[in-house]
Amino acid sequence: MRWVGLAGAVLLATASFLGGALPERTTNPAVDGPLTVILWLAGTTAMVGAWWALRGGAPSVSWAYRTAGLWALPLLVSAPLGSRDVYSYACQGWVYADGGDPYAIGVAAAGCPWLDAVAPVWRDTAAPYGPFFVLLGALAVVLGGGLVGTVALLRVLAVAGLLVAALCLPGLARAAGVPPRRATWLVLACPLVGVHLVAGAHNDAVMLGLLLPGLLLLVHPPGRLLPNRPGAVTVAGVLLGLAVSVKATAVVVLPFAALAAVRGRHTVAALLRDGGLLAVGVVGALVVTSLLSGLGLGWIGGLGSSGDTVQWTSPPTAVGMVVDYVGRLVGWPLGAVPVARVVGLVVLAAFLVLLWCRTWSALRTPANRSLTSDGDWVMRLASRAGVVRPADPVTPTGERRLILGAAGMALVATVVLAPVFHPWYATWPLALLAVTATRTAWFALPCAAASFLALPDGSNVARLVKAPGAVAMTLLVLAVVLRAPSWLRRPP
Repeated sequence: MRWVGLAGAVLLATASFLGGALPERTTNPAVDGPLTVILWLAGTTAMVGAWWALRGGAPSVSWAYRTAGLWALPLLVSAPLGSRDVYSYACQGWVYADGGDPYAIGVAAAGCPWLDAVAPVWRDTAAPYGPFFVLLGALAVVLGGGLVGTVALLRVLAVAGLLVAALCLPGLARAAGVPPRRATWLVLACPLVGVHLVAGAHNDAVMLGLLLPGLLLLVHPPGRLLPNRPGAVTVAGVLLGLAVSVKATAVVVLPFAALAAVRGRHTVAALLRDGGLLAVGVVGALVVTSLLSGLGLGWIGGLGSSGDTVQWTSPPTAVGMVVDYVGRLVGWPLGAVPVARVVGLVVLAAFLVLLWCRTWSALRTPANRSLTSDGDWVMRLASRAGVVRPADPVTPTGERRLILGAAGMALVATVVLAPVFHPWYATWPLALLAVTATRTAWFALPCAAASFLALPDGSNVARLVKAPGAVAMTLLVLAVVLRAPSWLRRPP
């Protein structure tokens, strides 16, 4: 499996130079480069097959590290794969380094010299990333000099974030009572990580490189570096705040991080005490990066620009697309996509509140009861996902697994109900579910499928089957909604 996956990575690296997301190339490899598509399909199949074959766990953590590193080597020196977002990062960094405000003006209007490399859909939109990442992007521009140097430094940043996350995985898995060799393999060897976080240099890697050590500080006993518990919680808050300042998605983890910060019994007083320390670190990191960048809170307004694309891979968007198709057939132009997206966000908000409340309630369960003994549907969902076991007593390991797993489920809901979906989004919940869930197929299978969604040059395969895909996704949503009550009522 090690050499099969390596062969796949070499094929993908070869495809990147033939028809990847090169700066001067904006054509579709599906049209003018069939060899590129063949290499991409063969390489992706090889990597996904090897990863899936060992989803139960690598022989050891060190074996998983070595193998994932071996697979990453060809992708580390390849051209950008799977998207052109790294050029958007470069141009947004250039705008800021040139004295402009990337939250107020698009890279085209600002006159970025590398505009031709940016995907057309992102040329006139504001930056949707936090001020900390804008600062990092500007630093890469200043040190890199030209586009090639800037892209290389952005890839270094992504790999650095991934390395930090990799070092945290065994500790998080042990804290949650999950085999570290399996968690390490599921995350680091996943083709989405190699293709999109390493070769594609997505800032999701930087976000995970801040999010995971922050959570590890909360669930791990104080060590030599931070022997003081309040100090560890505050530093964890800073790391989590920086993660939000890279990509705002990390904010859904913060309420669960507050639960992980509590030491001893989970009481309201303890939550206010320890969660307050965490909040100090989070708010401090956000305020400092906002002031340091000189952009204030303008980055919050740029968050809406990430929903400009309309693809059926987002379930709410797919439902809205189907409603619009039906409306056009009967002569009623409804414009249902924005409405469906708002409904999806409302459902997401309600689910996150319920998930946090039921997690808090389970943590306050007396020690002689199991975490799922109250029969609550949220806990049954967590049990079916493998985040908690039906008879888990309220032990420190059970509590940590519940909290981290609930944070992972919050990220799953965010990915599923968000207005847009890109393949690399699946790496957010993957990192937390891998260290908590006892059942893996339910999230590993979608990650495997998502690996086939992006062609080497960044073209989205979903666009080739827009109407059938929207109908299929809507039918899947209906099936899940109809089956969920009976599925949740069955004993775990």
